[in-house]
Amino acid sequence: MQKINCKRCVYYYVTWESAHPHGCKAFGFKSKIIPSIEVKNSSGKVCGMYKEKKPLL
Repeated sequence: MQKINCKRCVYYYVTWESAHPHGCKAFGFKSKIIPSIEVKNSSGKVCGMYKEKKPLL
């Protein structure tokens, strides 16, 4: 199984809030830790919403 890198996901964003610096638009939450880890900790499953960003040319 491949480890998910949220920073390469279209739904990931930086919130710039020191208490919750990571955000996920797919699930609609902000977190202190990377969203894929938060999803794994909460549900016990790998994030099913991951969609890799298209590379910039």
